[in-house]
Amino acid sequence: MGLREIDLKEEYRSDRNDIVAEFFFPCLSNCIEYDRCVDFLSIHTLATISMAFDNFAGGEAKLRMVTGHRFKTTDLNLLTKLFSEKYTKSFESRLIKDVKIQKLQNIVNHGQIELKIAIPNSEHVAESFSERIGIFRDRDDQVVAFTGTSSESFSTQTRDFESVDVFTSWNDKSRVERKMKDFKDLWENKTKYVEVYDFMYAEENNLLKYSSEWIMQD
Repeated sequence: MGLREIDLKEEYRSDRNDIVAEFFFPCLSNCIEYDRCVDFLSIHTLATISMAFDNFAGGEAKLRMVTGHRFKTTDLNLLTKLFSEKYTKSFESRLIKDVKIQKLQNIVNHGQIELKIAIPNSEHVAESFSERIGIFRDRDDQVVAFTGTSSESFSTQTRDFESVDVFTSWNDKSRVERKMKDFKDLWENKTKYVEVYDFMYAEENNLLKYSSEWIMQD
């Protein structure tokens, strides 16, 4: 099934919809590319996306994420190991016990996940990057774009109250193309007021902020 076969709404809101079950899971299960901007990223979020993204299993799917530069210390330590070549050969056998994280490591090792960091470089922007957009693409080049949420932990116990606005390539082509261009410009570091770096470059050059006390979304 492709994205066009999903019964999508123009808007999902917490008081009326189960945003995870009705929107995120169906789109993740039927796309081969997922581009995402979030303000915070945790290991739990990344692992949960990898479990929901059915097409990762075939090796063809790809996730590109741009996130802000603030991390919980434990998340940053694990992300560094996942994305650093000097850790990958021994990481699975010695350090990773959780099934979700082992799957995540395999996906990273196959080059199916790319992570970049956006850092404001202008007084016109507050201290952290906080754009919230997402773009799904399927095998038929149909596209679903959305705005309005930063949470993808998919927790069944606690969720934010939020709304998601949805645009499709078959009903709102111009807006979808604009969101795709916005992400492309950001990914290629062509966006005003922010500098975008590969995750490992940012980590190795001490561009990231981290704290054991920050509460990240799980």
